[in-house]
Amino acid sequence: MRWLLALFCLGIASLSQAAYTETIIRKPLSAAPAPTTPAAPAVQERLIDKVLVLKSERRLQLISRGEPLKTYRISLGKQPKGAKEREGDKRTPEGLYWLDWRKVSDRYNLAMHISYPNITDAAKARREGVSAGSMIMIHGTPINEEYPEWYFHTLDWTEGCIAMRNDDMREVWSLVKDGTLIEIRP
Repeated sequence: MRWLLALFCLGIASLSQAAYTETIIRKPLSAAPAPTTPAAPAVQERLIDKVLVLKSERRLQLISRGEPLKTYRISLGKQPKGAKEREGDKRTPEGLYWLDWRKVSDRYNLAMHISYPNITDAAKARREGVSAGSMIMIHGTPINEEYPEWYFHTLDWTEGCIAMRNDDMREVWSLVKDGTLIEIRP
């Protein structure tokens, strides 16, 4: 019965990825013209149905109906190339996940949890006899007198999470609901 559920989930994940690939790439936010009419909906009024992370570009995009609405600069794990394979490898995962819960973090301000590991990640780690890891988050940066926020903004410094400036994280926190799909691409 478990293999049937796994096959079903894998099929849904494949269909989800195929449905969004073309529409996300065709119109990047930086090339979008500025709204010319007062009737154009603001980002706050649009439903964000997907978060897209482009690791190679260090970008996080908020997607509504296949169109990128807003793009943010991000930092990744200390070993940014390649998908997360095991706990402690300092890599950011790649694949389809959900933003499933959130918390106010003493260390990183606001944080939204990514549902890593998914069924594929867990199965791969089990085959290799290692822990897949957990607690992968999108979060802000520490407030630290020794290292100001701008210091973190251009580095890959996390243990595998996705970090943003605190102002950007507050905006994403307010726009993205729990249960939103997140796709993390290489």
